[in-house]
Amino acid sequence: MMKKFSIFFFLSVVMLMVACTDDDTFTTSRSNLLSFSTDTLRLDTTFSNVPTSTKTFWVYNKSGDGLRLTNVRLAQVNQTGFRVNVDGIELSAENGYQVSNLEVRNKDSIQVFVEMTSPFNNALTPQEVSDNLLFTLESGVQQKVNLSAYSWDAELIKGRKITTNTTLNSTKPIVFQDTLRVEAGATLTIPAGTTVYFSQKAALDVYGTLRCEGTAANPVTLRGDRLDKMFKYLPYDRVSGQWQGVRFHKDSYDNLLEHTDIHSTYNGILCDTATAARTKLTIANSTVYNCQGYGLQAINCKIVAYNTQFSNTLMDCADFVGGEVTLTHCTFAQFYPFDSNRGAALSFGNHIDNKDYPLQTLHVVNSLVTGYADVVLMGNNKEGVTANYHFYNCLLRTSKPKDSSLMARFTDVTWENSKDYSEGGSKQFVLVDGDKQNYDFHLKKAEKGEKYPAIDAGLALGDPRFATDHDGKQRDSKPDIGCYELIAN
Repeated sequence: MMKKFSIFFFLSVVMLMVACTDDDTFTTSRSNLLSFSTDTLRLDTTFSNVPTSTKTFWVYNKSGDGLRLTNVRLAQVNQTGFRVNVDGIELSAENGYQVSNLEVRNKDSIQVFVEMTSPFNNALTPQEVSDNLLFTLESGVQQKVNLSAYSWDAELIKGRKITTNTTLNSTKPIVFQDTLRVEAGATLTIPAGTTVYFSQKAALDVYGTLRCEGTAANPVTLRGDRLDKMFKYLPYDRVSGQWQGVRFHKDSYDNLLEHTDIHSTYNGILCDTATAARTKLTIANSTVYNCQGYGLQAINCKIVAYNTQFSNTLMDCADFVGGEVTLTHCTFAQFYPFDSNRGAALSFGNHIDNKDYPLQTLHVVNSLVTGYADVVLMGNNKEGVTANYHFYNCLLRTSKPKDSSLMARFTDVTWENSKDYSEGGSKQFVLVDGDKQNYDFHLKKAEKGEKYPAIDAGLALGDPRFATDHDGKQRDSKPDIGCYELIAN
């Protein structure tokens, strides 16, 4: 028993000595160096004076001996806007913007956190901002990791109210850091080629009138202000809920969204209860997509939409309750990736929240309604309340009505089902990639032996508004269903 104890004690002492030797041996040899998970840490483009997200890298000691660092510091101290935390210690004014006397034992590592708020650079284009994080070893050797980002001067606006007719112009990006409000009696015009950025809690609240006057070549874009990436493959601009969206309040009429891109919002567009005697909104050649709520919801409104794409929302891509609605050459595509309980691609009805709103007209022509689910067209109509609706030359992913009275509301309609596309209606589109949240709802040219039902299945319309598609491309004598015409090369 005593012999076993002695052996155990001897082995314990040896192990302790080895551990102590490994932990406590430090070298000043110039050949012993740190290694880094990256030699250049690149932060994403950011607006000047707006903090970036935090990025990290690791510092490893694989040299065989412990290493002491005299200091870790930024080459330009605090002049570039970079903020650094090394192993839990912030480089601040209190410590002279450096960490001193840091030990990195053999086979150990430390983590470095970096973010930046860049100063204004007085330039019209993004400018590179860089600095070096310097690691000075006890041996005198100096190692570095380059820090780099692009900073873009913007017009940062808070508390803006439009009280008179105004055209939004600026030589710099326009960033609304809280809600932009268009007062009653005022018209805000956003000209072609303008991109307007909104912070996460910001919205565009319209009590007066909004006119977005984009063109096919120079659309108007309303988006969130995050220029960075959630993951390497996923920009925040593809992530829903980045800003609050557009709301047309009760007495707002004659609004126009022409060649306008609205995306990555909470609710894309909300149209409050109004009167159908006057046009609430005309949306033409536009795109509303990637919303954490509704793409478009309108209650008892007169809405005209054509050549427009509504896609990928947690709630319905488009929801119309009552009113007068005309939808021509629209694409409703519900492939929202984050929740299997996603809403419909297109929903309509005559009541909501125990209130009745007569659906005076829902007129849908040459429109494509599809998605992952077997049924993405939803009607919610109450008996005894007006529900006038009709679909002409549409492609609808839903069950074909068995009731002859219901069938009378559908003329020359193609019924898409799971037998056509077992994975949902995605096969007919150029790109549906839920993993990377990357989508292109242009119609795809059919492979040999295949035929996509939207091609050449539309009704030729004499109205010049429909002579071209969403992109301004000419439609032929057999137009395709949806907002995009397939241009075969």
